[in-house]
Amino acid sequence: MALPPIPPFVPILLVVILLPVLSRRVGHALGIVVTAAVVPYVWLLPEGVLISGNLFGFSTIFLYIDAFSRLMGGIFAFIGSIGVIYSYASDADTVQTAFALSYVGTSIGAVFAGDWLTLVFFVELMAIGSTLLVWHYGGRAVRAGFRYALWHGIAGSLLLAAIVWQYVTVNSVLFSAADGIVGTVPQVLAVVGAGVMVGFIGLHTWLPDTYPRPHVAASVFLSVYTTKTGVYIMFRILPDGQLAVAYMGGGMAVFGAFMALMQSDMRRLLSYHIQSQVGYMIAGIGIGTTLATAGAFGHVFNHILYKSLLFMTVGVVIFRTGEKSLKNVGGLARKMPVTALAFSIAALSIAGFPGFNGFVSKGMVLAAADYEELEVLWWLLIVGGVGTFLSFIKLGYHVFFYGDYDGEIRDATTGQKIAMGVVAGLCVIFGIVPSALFSIIPAGSEIKYETFTLGHIGEGVVLAIAGIIGFTILRRPLQRVGRVPDIDDIYNPTVFYGTRAIVKGVTESFDRVDRLVMYLFRGYMWFLNNPERGVRRIRGVVERSKGAENPDETPKTGTLRAGIGQSIALLITVLALMLFILLFS
Repeated sequence: MALPPIPPFVPILLVVILLPVLSRRVGHALGIVVTAAVVPYVWLLPEGVLISGNLFGFSTIFLYIDAFSRLMGGIFAFIGSIGVIYSYASDADTVQTAFALSYVGTSIGAVFAGDWLTLVFFVELMAIGSTLLVWHYGGRAVRAGFRYALWHGIAGSLLLAAIVWQYVTVNSVLFSAADGIVGTVPQVLAVVGAGVMVGFIGLHTWLPDTYPRPHVAASVFLSVYTTKTGVYIMFRILPDGQLAVAYMGGGMAVFGAFMALMQSDMRRLLSYHIQSQVGYMIAGIGIGTTLATAGAFGHVFNHILYKSLLFMTVGVVIFRTGEKSLKNVGGLARKMPVTALAFSIAALSIAGFPGFNGFVSKGMVLAAADYEELEVLWWLLIVGGVGTFLSFIKLGYHVFFYGDYDGEIRDATTGQKIAMGVVAGLCVIFGIVPSALFSIIPAGSEIKYETFTLGHIGEGVVLAIAGIIGFTILRRPLQRVGRVPDIDDIYNPTVFYGTRAIVKGVTESFDRVDRLVMYLFRGYMWFLNNPERGVRRIRGVVERSKGAENPDETPKTGTLRAGIGQSIALLITVLALMLFILLFS
């Protein structure tokens, strides 16, 4: 009898356990081999349900293969192996790489899940692994990691609430039980939860807040997995699309690109561009046609390549110079030609210039919007494309071509060059041979789309010219731009001070109640020890309340101006009052 297949995440997570006890060289070599071996393995697995079982008492599917999960798992594993090469070459320790591979493994587990419960289980594990990856660097990364964990806790909670509702509605958590998430309320919950992961406008600030903080190799992993897993989840939620989501994607494309244009921190600029580029994917998912969905997943694949390459090239600059701001470097192309070339390929890819992979998939989403006559969405995506050209002309100009960095530096290490070279080569291959991309993306063989038409090529060239002209006009004003506030400048302090006010208010309320109870209790104990004086005081208060001018507050010693029945009634009253306060305070 044939043995059941092994879930692709299992060998990666086994390496995570071994890494901390292995030498740095052996541990990283094992990580590279295992993640690379997963790539052909997932393409050899047959489609369908391969491993099912029970999770928390629910029928679940731990390994489900279709065209979408295969594409996601394959590219996740491939870039994981590249990331480990880069990590080793960038002096990352084995603990950091173990956290990174836990992030890779759980992401692969999420995209191969065949049900909602297993998916959200792995999503939560992803959040843990990526948070530890951020925290490991220490310093400012720790506070950013707390905010990152909070956001992803919110995302997971919303997804889980939608899944509970889905189970109540269809009596199953399997993907096959319904066509996406059913019902308006659970759909909204799920879309907002996934919207946190992909960086919906207003829910995006964790992204530029977190990704510039940790080790440069950690940023390469972070740039890939969470947002693209979010895109995959969005497709599972809305397999037939939703125009409101498509327009949010268009807004993300514009907002992210122009926020990136204002940045000086190199990794913060790249982080905003993750939001912008994911906007094209979300637009494709929202449009929902075969071409749009294929374009969205093609863009997921291409984005993972060129965005990881961009973070690698900028990481080399930071690794060699120690500078994070593009204002503190310049003219590095002469001293770092390999890095400059890799950056140029990645920049042309993300900008969608003809001959590079971003041109193929971005053009598919634009064509889908055009075919569906979604003119406003099309223009949003075009404007986002102009902003992308502007941003990367700015970044490349200031880092590699303008000025002269004062310091002796070397180009990338051998391992960094290998990692960048492999990815840069793929960006070119998938750009000049679009059929290679169509052969691996879902429904790629079914779509009718010509990549190199005069209209599409002209569109890419016009965007480039607009970007060059725009940067020529805006170059000097952009140099004077300081820190640009984002939405978190409003709600971070609001949440901080609001939470502190709530905690302080609750604490002080309990303190007041506690003081009142203790005051009454001390009064009660004094009354028990001084019954005659207590009765005299009570009688004095009563007489004053009746208008007596000179109540006799000092009766003769030894006389008690109350009968035994009155005393007992008074004691019972006081005890009842104390019990009420203790029970309901």
